[in-house]
Amino acid sequence: MIRAHAESGARLLILLAVGIMAGAAAFTHVHDLTVAHGQPDWIGWANAVAVELMAIYLGLEIRARRRAGRPVGMVGVLLVAFALLSLAAQVAEAEPSLWGWIVAAVPSLAFLALVKVVLSSAPAIPPAPEPDQPQADWYDEPQHVEPAPPAPVLPPVGVVQPNRPQVVGIIR
Repeated sequence: MIRAHAESGARLLILLAVGIMAGAAAFTHVHDLTVAHGQPDWIGWANAVAVELMAIYLGLEIRARRRAGRPVGMVGVLLVAFALLSLAAQVAEAEPSLWGWIVAAVPSLAFLALVKVVLSSAPAIPPAPEPDQPQADWYDEPQHVEPAPPAPVLPPVGVVQPNRPQVVGIIR
């Protein structure tokens, strides 16, 4: 029990450290790119907030829609679009070389990976038992039930049903 709490605490600290640093780098790249292209400083920060937090919000929205059994298609497309926008801002601010682009992409990719891992984690709450089953029986092994043989659709050839008149012309 203590080991599980320590591990959870370590995971949370790592998540926060990487998330804060990667988020800060991603925010800065979006801000700097916005300002470098003629926008005022405050719009640079507004763009950074919009781009980076939309990715997190859309991830949360996808998770909520999946739990509710609703479609996630359009929200998924928007998530990819905002992730690519963030990544493009990071790469645009980089030194124009392969290593410059790779190194500049690391914060955005790390941030998106953290969002994906956190949002795709299964909830720790076990499913509730069905209301018509007693709690004690819910965890028992299911009992095998033999399926009933399929009912015939038509009576065997030559059998006349008393409540049904003979119909001439039906081929059996």
